[in-house]
Amino acid sequence: MRFLPLRPLALASLVANVALVVTGAAVRLTGSGLGCPTWPRCTDSSYTTTAEMGVHGVIEFGNRMLTFALGIIAVACVIAALLEKPRRRSRVLLSVAVLFYIPLQAVVGGITVLTDLNPWVVGIHFLISIVIIAFAYALWRRAAEGDGQPVPLVPRPINHLVWILSAVSAAVIALGVVVTGSGPHAGDEDAKRNGLDPATVSQAHADVVFLLIGLTVALVFALRAVKAPAATVRAAVVLLVVELAQGLIGFVQYFTHLPVLLVGAHMLGAALVWTSTLAVIWSLRARPDVPASPTELSPTPVADDEPVPSSR
Repeated sequence: MRFLPLRPLALASLVANVALVVTGAAVRLTGSGLGCPTWPRCTDSSYTTTAEMGVHGVIEFGNRMLTFALGIIAVACVIAALLEKPRRRSRVLLSVAVLFYIPLQAVVGGITVLTDLNPWVVGIHFLISIVIIAFAYALWRRAAEGDGQPVPLVPRPINHLVWILSAVSAAVIALGVVVTGSGPHAGDEDAKRNGLDPATVSQAHADVVFLLIGLTVALVFALRAVKAPAATVRAAVVLLVVELAQGLIGFVQYFTHLPVLLVGAHMLGAALVWTSTLAVIWSLRARPDVPASPTELSPTPVADDEPVPSSR
């Protein structure tokens, strides 16, 4: 019996963490980064926004409140993983990882305010969201898998190609953070920039994007050549489409002088590129269901990812 449905909760956690990226972008793009000028309080005398702080205070405070919603969902995921019968250790660990990073994210967010939106701290704040998204996605996928040994669905060289592609995808996101830190959208008109030349770092970012797209095109052809499962090919094609859309938004926003709506769409696109990359990784293997054997029903210790015996 499952007291709480783990997989829908894991999906809710994933969607909410992607939403946090979007609301964080809204804070920056509306100049609301210091809408609450201190932390953990919103003002020196209040934990909530006040009327005098206007819309900027509302936007920043609303983004802070979303963190509490993420925490509640993460706690629910941990409880659901612990109450599963049989219990899977990997699901428990993944849910705990998501829960651990959320307060860390809140603390780093507070440091961004206390350092007057230092662009490097702001970048770390965003990258922690990327890490949480990875754990939340893994939990969502793991919650639907069986307990058998992983079965590879593609030859090993393609696995190597995908891991290289994933590293480049992470590099694209990291360089995007540096580009953002050099540009005009600081979150407050008095916030400092990282001092790097926007044109130079944008070119470096674009170069790595072209590499990522090239690797993804190669992956699609390689998967078709080895007659990989349709789901694996589809995951690679979806990644390519998301990359092309994200690249188009990136070029348009650059040549139109970074309008806020396009920059916000680009931030969402970064999260979608990352989740699409994770989808490709998870499509490379399957874990079938394995019926419980008599030995698994005994009170002996079990290996990681095997069902924990439960009383019947």
